[in-house]
Formats: sequence, structure tokens, C-alpha cells
Amino acid sequence: MANTLSVTDSRVPNPVNQPVIIRLEDIFKVYGSGETEVRALNGVNLTVEQGEYCSIMGPSGSGKSTAMNIIGCLDRPSSGHYYLDNLDVAQMEDADLARIRNKKLGFVFQQFHLLSQLSALENVMLPMVYAGVNAGERRDRAAEALKRVGLEKRLNNKPTQLSGGQQQRVAIARAIVNRPVLLLADEPTGALDSRTTQEVLDIFTELNATGITVVMVTHEPDVARQTKRVVWFRDGEVVHSNLSPSDVGHLAAS
Repeated sequence: MANTLSVTDSRVPNPVNQPVIIRLEDIFKVYGSGETEVRALNGVNLTVEQGEYCSIMGPSGSGKSTAMNIIGCLDRPSSGHYYLDNLDVAQMEDADLARIRNKKLGFVFQQFHLLSQLSALENVMLPMVYAGVNAGERRDRAAEALKRVGLEKRLNNKPTQLSGGQQQRVAIARAIVNRPVLLLADEPTGALDSRTTQEVLDIFTELNATGITVVMVTHEPDVARQTKRVVWFRDGEVVHSNLSPSDVGHLAAS
């Protein structure tokens, strides 16, 4: 499943000889300086193995969103190392990070970020345009991705013709169409009702069962309970890296 990029000078052997997708080593993220300095992350260490389904939780300002941005190569740490699929990406140039995001990562957000003038099929095809996939293959792969999320009969519908849950399914199809090694979801059910939330979570569970690694930021204990492991952030640090999903209710209430 893993994709190979033509960046070789940052590759390192996996020291524990296990399929680790995410390895954060002593990650700091500092904004500002002097009296205005804010430490969003304070020496974070975390690993996620291939095929895991885990959630990241913590109170507002705990650093979970900052960590997610770094994991998703949307931001760089101030110091430390981040190995994504054994590739040290912490200090890479923007062009290299853009290629990695396109080839190795899939993103699902609370807001669907679909282009209203395009059909569901055309929205899902977009990442493959940037990846250089030919037109015929783009259409076939987009149709297959939409089928995987149960929208094979909605290929030609535009976002305004779809419910919120269906739009999020299109966003999920778009996230997986380039066959990423890692699917990142940031509050993916935050704009959905409880029934539609469960439908979307069922899709994540099914995708994970096929081998896709899923990491999800959520503030909802009921959502986190459906993952297999919970990572808990507080004050820019990981205070629990292997929390049972059944235990999140107590922490969320504290």
C-alpha cells in the first residue's frame, strides 16, 4: 500500500523493525518569542503503527490540532523529528511536503470543502489531477472510491444536491482516491447529526478494516469510543498515549 517518493536522504531504518507510520520524536512547536511566546507542543513523543485506528483528544488549547497539522505536513515543528512512513519530513521544503501530502496522506475535515460547481465525481477526481493520473484512470478510480462510500448512484450530483452526510462521504472518497498510507480526520463528524455521524464512522471502520491507517481528532467521547486507541493531550504534551476508548468519558468530564 505504501507509496515511494524520490526523497532518499531523509530515510532512516525503523529502529524497532515494526510498521510504524507516524513517529514524533521530541516535537516542540513555539509561536512568538519573549513575553509573547506560546508553546503549543512541548516535547511530544508519539508513534502510530500501520493499520491503527486511533483518536486524538484533549481540552481546547491542549495542542491536539497543532499536532494534527504537523502530522499532516501542513505545519513544521520548531524542533524535533517527524518520521512519516520512515521519511523524516520535519524540515522539508514546501514542494516536497506538497508531494508527500498528495501521495501519502488523505484529509477529511469538519467542513467538506467541496467545489459547488463540480459533481461528486469531479470533486473526487481533483487530487489525481495534481498527482498526474491520466483522465481515464481518474474517472475509474473516482467512481470506485465513491462506490466504497456508498455513493455509486450519486456520481453526477453536485454538493447542493447532497445531504451533509453524503457530502462528507464525497470528501472521504476524495481523501482515499490517491490510495494514501494515512487518513487524517479533523472533527469529521462535527457538522453532522447523530445518525449521519454513525454512518460516517462506519465508513472509517470499514476503511480501517482494509488496512488504511486512520487518525482522528475529536472532542466527542462517543466518537472516540469507536476507535481502537485514544491519545490524550494536555498543555502541549501527550499525557496518555494508549488510553482505552472506554475510559475517555471520565477524562472528558474532568
